[in-house]
Amino acid sequence: MEVIPKGRNFRIVADKELLSVLDELQGYLPHCIKFHETIKTYLNDKVWQFYFYVTKDWPDVKLCLHFPGCTLTPNNELYESFGVFCPTDQLEYLSLLHDEDILIDWNKTIYVNFAQEVVINRLEPFYKNIGSIEQVSAEVFTYDINAVLPDIEKFPQEEVELRALSLKDVKDIHDLYPAGNMESIEVFQKLLEKLPGCGVFSRDGELLAWMVQSYYGAMFSMQTKPDHRRKGYGIWLAKTLTEIVIKRGYLPFVVIRPENNASKGLYKKLGFKKKFNVVRAIFTPLEKPISIN
Repeated sequence: MEVIPKGRNFRIVADKELLSVLDELQGYLPHCIKFHETIKTYLNDKVWQFYFYVTKDWPDVKLCLHFPGCTLTPNNELYESFGVFCPTDQLEYLSLLHDEDILIDWNKTIYVNFAQEVVINRLEPFYKNIGSIEQVSAEVFTYDINAVLPDIEKFPQEEVELRALSLKDVKDIHDLYPAGNMESIEVFQKLLEKLPGCGVFSRDGELLAWMVQSYYGAMFSMQTKPDHRRKGYGIWLAKTLTEIVIKRGYLPFVVIRPENNASKGLYKKLGFKKKFNVVRAIFTPLEKPISIN
């Protein structure tokens, strides 16, 4: 699909401009962390091809988008999904999305990948006469890179091995990933080629648990095979990857479902703190298209 250089209210950002966008967003951490670290991983490792957009009044209006928002959607169209960041003191500018009919076709199903909850809440009144919004809530936990990771129990190296993931582990990783319908197996191949990941393996080489840094900077949700849960593998994976992510110059953060108290407890033990809520949303229009304006 052809890349659109400018929409009604947004313009594309050239790669050479992205460092200045990072500088502008710096003051909005941690709330912009997902967007901020997506740009950083794109510049450093280019795991996936993204196109970043800012308002035509940037930097006065700091509403920004990137397309696609997910690496897998039903039609795999570039403008079928997007990521978005908006400062909480500029939420009124989300109205620019309402009539953005060049980049976004609100009469088609649109996927938004883990945006701030306040952003999705502000879009609900606009969209209620267009269609329905399916939402998955989550919480963002971040780690202070100046803190010291605590000592934890000894790793059971006599029973299992903690080591880097390789490309041969891709299928096992994708099969366990809970949002495999929104992230392609190809992105996991690229992640393991360019970003750090680690796994716990049995002594005969079976992958029992894994964790990898994602294309948006976060440490992808840890996954453990059902028969090997509650053995303490998770905290070792989390601590190891946190150390690696910091050394690579990234800001460690995780996205956790609200009901996942085990994961929240694990990360709190390592010193992570909850900062804000996010929502993954699917905007599904009514069968009969209507005029957005």
